Amino acid sequence: MKRGRLRVLLGAAPGVGKTYTMLEEGGRLRDEGTDVVVAVVETHGRAATTAMTEGLEIVPRAVVTHRGVELTEMDVDAVLARRPDLALVDELAHTNAPGTAHEKRWQDVQTILDAGIDVISTVNIQHIESLNDVVQKITGAPQRETIPDHVLRSAEQIEVVDLAPEALRDRLAGGRVYPAERIDAALSNYFRLGNLTALRELALLWLADEVDSALKLYRTDHGIDSAWEARERVVVTLTGGPEGETLLRRGARIAARSGGGELLAVHVTSQDGLRVARPEALAQQRALVEKLGGSFHQVVGSDVPRALVDFARSVDATQLVIGVSRRSRLVAALTGPGIGSTVTREAGSIDVHIVNHEAAGGRFSLPRLGGALTMKRRIAGFVLALVGGPLVTLALTALRSEETITSDVLSYQLLVIIVALVGGIWPALFAALLSGLTLDFFFVAPLHTVTIADPLHLFALGLYLVNAVLVSYVVDQAARRSRTARRAAAESELLATVSGSVLRGEGALQALVSRTREAFGLTGVRLVVDGTTTHKDGEPTPDDTATAVPVGERAVLELHGADLAASERRLLTVIATQIEAAIEHGYLLQTAREVGPLTKTDRMRSALLSALSHDLRRPLAAATAAVSGVRSPDIRWSDADREELLATAEESLATLASLITDLLDVSRVEAGVLAVAVTRIDAEDVILPAFDELGIGPADVALHLGADLPPMLADPGLLTRVVVNLLDNARRYAPPGTRVRISTSAFGGIVEIRIADHGPGVAPERRDEIFAAFQRLGDTDNLTGLGLGLAIAKGFTEGMGGTLEAEDTPGGGLTMVVALPMAEVAKAEGRVADMPGADARAVPRS
Repeated sequence: MKRGRLRVLLGAAPGVGKTYTMLEEGGRLRDEGTDVVVAVVETHGRAATTAMTEGLEIVPRAVVTHRGVELTEMDVDAVLARRPDLALVDELAHTNAPGTAHEKRWQDVQTILDAGIDVISTVNIQHIESLNDVVQKITGAPQRETIPDHVLRSAEQIEVVDLAPEALRDRLAGGRVYPAERIDAALSNYFRLGNLTALRELALLWLADEVDSALKLYRTDHGIDSAWEARERVVVTLTGGPEGETLLRRGARIAARSGGGELLAVHVTSQDGLRVARPEALAQQRALVEKLGGSFHQVVGSDVPRALVDFARSVDATQLVIGVSRRSRLVAALTGPGIGSTVTREAGSIDVHIVNHEAAGGRFSLPRLGGALTMKRRIAGFVLALVGGPLVTLALTALRSEETITSDVLSYQLLVIIVALVGGIWPALFAALLSGLTLDFFFVAPLHTVTIADPLHLFALGLYLVNAVLVSYVVDQAARRSRTARRAAAESELLATVSGSVLRGEGALQALVSRTREAFGLTGVRLVVDGTTTHKDGEPTPDDTATAVPVGERAVLELHGADLAASERRLLTVIATQIEAAIEHGYLLQTAREVGPLTKTDRMRSALLSALSHDLRRPLAAATAAVSGVRSPDIRWSDADREELLATAEESLATLASLITDLLDVSRVEAGVLAVAVTRIDAEDVILPAFDELGIGPADVALHLGADLPPMLADPGLLTRVVVNLLDNARRYAPPGTRVRISTSAFGGIVEIRIADHGPGVAPERRDEIFAAFQRLGDTDNLTGLGLGLAIAKGFTEGMGGTLEAEDTPGGGLTMVVALPMAEVAKAEGRVADMPGADARAVPRS
């Protein structure tokens, strides 16, 4: 029996329209004559989705009883008995109820496919097994229902049902995805704009990778080696030379002109990793690749042209950009075709761009005869020539015959090469001249004379000298590169050590001073700032040479010890620059520490004076006038008037007490001396007392508490004050006839209390202002306190380790979100030492 075909509709998040699209496609195929049934559909109460099922045959679900509870699942046997052409199966990653034939719905689908029935199903990107941890990092929500990747990859068709994140949030806010009581929590948690954008990108990239894999498999199966120009892929080759930036920008322009082209940069390194001539330049070019929107790749290969072409073919490159050789024409003529010519010959259908640049065609120059070898090695070369020459002569004289002249010549030549390897060019030239004369004196007729009768003997002496020069040049270059590599490694290690010392918490200046002394082998280093020694390391001796290195305009770095070479002074300049930056950073930090508290104190002082001069004067004046009136002997008050005056005085004094309490609270918050004692509490423990304090009930507030809400970590008294302030503020701005809404939810280790109104709201650019002390919305109402309520609420919440933020209410208004850590999560992270019950306490914070 032919197996059925699986078609999967992939979505980035719930609500993008996967189920709707599946039912719409089912209706279209039914109208075309296909026998279609709905095996299972999850409408989640969405009216538009439910309407799409009209006219489609729905297979009744099977009822499964588990622990006395009746559950419904897809009836696989009924679908097999009905045997349609196409079955619509929603939510492929769904976990079946215990007692069914299979644990997962995708396993049911496999059974249906094996029976020859086609299936259209749906799945979200967060349910793919390999992406489960990535999605959790993005959203903070773990996904327990997953589907193996191979199941999804085995589908004959995978389509992304795409919807812009903004459109999905609008659909959610309009109540077309979740019921009203879940909208606020969903918008502020899983359905954040950043989350949806990341999930959308993840879904599209996953499908793009699948398309690439399918294309490569097709080409492999059909033996297609040539590049298919589905889109331009431009590969730029980098050597670490100065031409790299030019090549990258040219490659970026080529990719941009193609519209959506892809830029890739590749560097070929040898197996020993020593091919990079300028690693710092290559690092800068790698950063430039990222700025241009491309990707950097490094491959290992001994044959550079072959490695470049192989890489270009592996990524389906359509364009390959390389630079003109930096070799001079003479060198190119002597050494043959370069990398560019070889790559062009072997690239096949890949277009090769050979770009000219300023470093192309370097000038020919003779190598310097001065060597990179140490004096010790040169002396050893001379000693070897002086000792080895007589020993070789003695041995060859004892074995001399007319037939041994060839071996005699090769023996002396070997001696010259060994001397060149040990001591470089000058000992090698000395050994070549000495061995040539010795060979002519002892082994070439006429013997025991230095007469060169045959011109060939003079030619042989010339060959000795050429061999000596060539071998010693190779040795000198190898030594020079080895020394440069060791020097670069030492400099990198020094800079890494300095950076590591600072990152590990050591003082930056002391770390720089100490590492400077260690790196250059000095006896002592001192940093003098404004004439005062601030940091030092080591003790100088009287015989030391003192060197002063200026560090900016205010400091000097004193070095005691041996003189430094020019190359060492270059590195010292880098360290001096870092020291100058560290000193400047210290000055800025000190200034900020001095100015910050003064500015804040001055602002608080001005606000307090303003409050005392205006807001406190009003209730104080009202209370004084009322009491004075009652006590006045010149006026006879009725009992009702007297009672009214006393009530006014009592109300004004209560207002005055409340204002003073708020002032004291905000002063403690600003001064950082707020005492907090957090404990494990439930949201109901603070919400209901807040209702009692404000004297409100269900007629004033719509309450939606999340089911099975875990306990949070908070200070009950402070959190109650927070809820009271936020509730009072929300009721003040809520339109008449509307109720403030309080809801709770748990997400990603956080418990949230959301207080929403449908008032005028606050513009996003002003939301930071409403949490500042002495701020009122619009600054027009002087009868509602000092404007400290939200400042106190934010200070109390942050003092308990939480956050207070303002968001838009769906449909208009403002939602205040109090987020506090779950008690169990806080315990696992070590925020509390012990938390066995409701009486456990954390260390008070201040």
